[in-house]
Amino acid sequence: MIFTTTALKDALIVDVEKKPDHRGFFARGFCAQEFIAHGLKPTVAQCNISFNHRKGTIRGMHYQVSPAAETKLVRCTQGAIYDVIIDMRPESPTFLSHIGVELSAENHRALYVPEMFAHGYQTLTDDAEVVYQVGEFYTPGYERGLRYNDPFFNIEWPLEVTEISEKDSNWMLLEMMPVGCRD
Repeated sequence: MIFTTTALKDALIVDVEKKPDHRGFFARGFCAQEFIAHGLKPTVAQCNISFNHRKGTIRGMHYQVSPAAETKLVRCTQGAIYDVIIDMRPESPTFLSHIGVELSAENHRALYVPEMFAHGYQTLTDDAEVVYQVGEFYTPGYERGLRYNDPFFNIEWPLEVTEISEKDSNWMLLEMMPVGCRD
């Protein structure tokens, strides 16, 4: 695997190292030893699959706070997505900064999302499928979210929004959130 740092502290892009032959290729998509060697948490508590019918669908921006803060390794296994993360760690030098990365079935790229990073994505194709390896169990009482179109972050989503859940479209704006709801 090839680990590439991003502009956000502790968030990494994980590319596969293909070993091609006449059948196609083989590549490792996850290895606990390599994650540990790069200072990442290798725990996988759940593996989730999200299927999205329509191009332009947004899911997010979600995160969980301590003691249920979760890491994620996100990969698009069918179609393509624009994946966005926001650093929600007050002590981090990249606090409240965000990046976006295109993940697709074609590029086989994954994004490592550290604890206390809000995560969401927009589908760039119809019938996009996303697989998440998550480092903590989903715990509703510790779930938080940010509105996908919060002017504070000014995320430049590549497409018009075609689908979004009521929950995701109604998260509070950052400026209206009590400080304790951020962390």
